[in-house]
Amino acid sequence: MTADKLVRLNRAIAACGLCSRRAADQLIASGKVKVNGKPAADFHLLVNLEKDHLSVSGKVIAVRSYDYILLHKPIGIVSTCQDEHGRKNILGLLPVKLRHLKPAGRLDYDSSGLIFLTNDGALINKLTHPTHEVEKTYRVAVSGKVSQNALEQLASGISLKEAKTRPAKVCLIKNTPHQSLIEIAIKEGKNRQIRRMCAQLGLPVLRLVRTAIGKLQLEGLPSGEWRHLTKSELTGLRKALNLNDQ
Repeated sequence: MTADKLVRLNRAIAACGLCSRRAADQLIASGKVKVNGKPAADFHLLVNLEKDHLSVSGKVIAVRSYDYILLHKPIGIVSTCQDEHGRKNILGLLPVKLRHLKPAGRLDYDSSGLIFLTNDGALINKLTHPTHEVEKTYRVAVSGKVSQNALEQLASGISLKEAKTRPAKVCLIKNTPHQSLIEIAIKEGKNRQIRRMCAQLGLPVLRLVRTAIGKLQLEGLPSGEWRHLTKSELTGLRKALNLNDQ
């Protein structure tokens, strides 16, 4: 949603981060909302977030600015915002003006690949909630030659200590006596899940790279670098998570 677009009043209030659109309707009905200094009781009133001045209970509100970032995490960097052991974290790879962002999910210290960061809390909640089943894709190099039986077990589910993993998409890319390359796509995120799945089958992981989160792709993003999501990427992500702007 852009700031110079005419939007319904309840949506404009929600865009300022004050509350949900349903709660905004209640504020409008209670007479607490003013537009350009005048009480606003019309639920269908269209406002311009760039030009109109909104206030709720006498407090001026403004549209909240959100950032949506893709980062290629290198090995040896923690994906949390802080680390009790003093190790380097992903925020150090961003300019100071973007260090208020939070990652949607984690990636192991010894793994590399795609991480999504934003200050849009609603989107993070949707993206990380298991009910939305956002698929994450990994390229995994393992020691030794992978058998067809091992591939089938990875795909059907591996019994870990806490539970059996859900079915996964598994594709064998390269298979040699000494090292093999597998692509695995999962819709869950147990702690160090891919590594533990492979370990159960006697396949030590040599290298693990997350190449995609849903339709967001790592390709073209160098290690340690970041970029903003494109408008089409953000639109597609919001649509996939049912976070539309209607």
